[in-house]
Amino acid sequence: MFIKDTFLKFTNISKFSGCIAFFTNEKSEISHLKKYLNSSDHKNLTVLLKNKNKKKGLLSFDLNPNQKIILISLKKNQKPNETEKSGAKLTDFLKSEGAEVIHIISDTISQILKQDSIYEFLHGMRLKSYSFDRYKSKKESNTLKVYIASLKKFDKKIYDKFKAIELGVNYTKDLVSEPGNILHPDEYAKRLTQLKKIGLKVSVYDEKQLKKMGCNALVGVGQGSIRGSYIVTLEWRGKKSNSKPLAFVGKGVCFDTGGISLKPARFMEDMTYDMAGSAVVVGLMKNLALRKSKVNAVGVVGLVENMPGGNAQRPGDIVKSYSGKTIEVLNTDAEGRLVLADAITFTEKKFKPNLIVDLATLTGAIVVALGSEYAGLFSNNDNLSKQIHEAGEKVEEKAWRLPLHSNYDKLMNSKNADMQNINYVGGAGSTTAAQFLQRFILNKTPWAHLDIAGMAFSKYAGALNSSGATGYGVRLLNKFVEDNYE
Repeated sequence: MFIKDTFLKFTNISKFSGCIAFFTNEKSEISHLKKYLNSSDHKNLTVLLKNKNKKKGLLSFDLNPNQKIILISLKKNQKPNETEKSGAKLTDFLKSEGAEVIHIISDTISQILKQDSIYEFLHGMRLKSYSFDRYKSKKESNTLKVYIASLKKFDKKIYDKFKAIELGVNYTKDLVSEPGNILHPDEYAKRLTQLKKIGLKVSVYDEKQLKKMGCNALVGVGQGSIRGSYIVTLEWRGKKSNSKPLAFVGKGVCFDTGGISLKPARFMEDMTYDMAGSAVVVGLMKNLALRKSKVNAVGVVGLVENMPGGNAQRPGDIVKSYSGKTIEVLNTDAEGRLVLADAITFTEKKFKPNLIVDLATLTGAIVVALGSEYAGLFSNNDNLSKQIHEAGEKVEEKAWRLPLHSNYDKLMNSKNADMQNINYVGGAGSTTAAQFLQRFILNKTPWAHLDIAGMAFSKYAGALNSSGATGYGVRLLNKFVEDNYE
């Protein structure tokens, strides 16, 4: 469903056809609607309400053949994320009804919440309306016209802020949803250069440059593919000062077969989303640029395709990373940490950032531990960890901190190199992966790692998203930036 929203000055509901939505309290009390409904319609609505289950949060009544009244009940002082969920619930209802037009009488929200809560409600509606039908010959044609009727002035600044977040989230979803034969590293890098037009400085480092730089861990992952391997940087300068940027690093394995350590065939088709960490970074940077965020930030993504070709990396190979540290590759399906190893050190050396947050669909172990409710959070800095956790709670993109400890290092030490890329002893799979990544922070930069393997893609619809790519991480990191660095 595509939503087209328009703000208009409230006149009289007799002029509105289709669905007409009002906000009420939890008890669905409608005394405040007398100013909007004529006495006969208000009386009829009161009678109809007596026979309805008021705990549903959304009630609908056919007022006449041309008008359907929808009552949306909200809790007093409810949190913004709950208001967004109410908006998403309305989108689901309108989809099921096949509705084409809705008039939302936005002034009625001020009876329960602050008037600006209408923008959070609309944000939830639009997030829930996302669908990916680019490759369907018969596309979803239903466009929902949403008219927000109010006597109060439309606040373009708030509206634009939410719109920027939605465009960032949806861009992330689009990238994650693309099939591997379309969004391979060459195409991905090409698309990112198009973001220059919104004010981002985009730099592409191709395979030849990466080899010269010594990014052998990242290049090694992609050497079995006919496609190139890349590091792409996206810079946003929202501050006039030359302050250190916030850095966000993403794993971009466009398709992951496992390489020579081949994955089982079942569900391998889902490995198109192994680049979700990079997509979150890109969506975040797009959002920051669109909303003219007052922050200096850089996004860095490592783009590869992990294929079992004739030139593919072998189990037992030893590579020298950009940091100078050597890695014994015992399993070519533990490739994401190799990509991030070079990308993290590159980011720290080149940009000397204030902090680094990396995101990756890194381990199946995190799904075993946390399911699809929390991302795994690992960090060398308590304050950074706290900031991310609190931001996640506010937007319900939750992250749970798990331990790092030097005792785990022995599980990743190699007899033949400085380290190995898997823990053969077993156990603590997500922690040992994070412990591996931590070795590539060379200058004690505050760093956090988000393992989003359980969060980036869902077979089932969530409160604010349909099934498929979730866009998890964009709203979390936007809130993290907004609350702590703007």
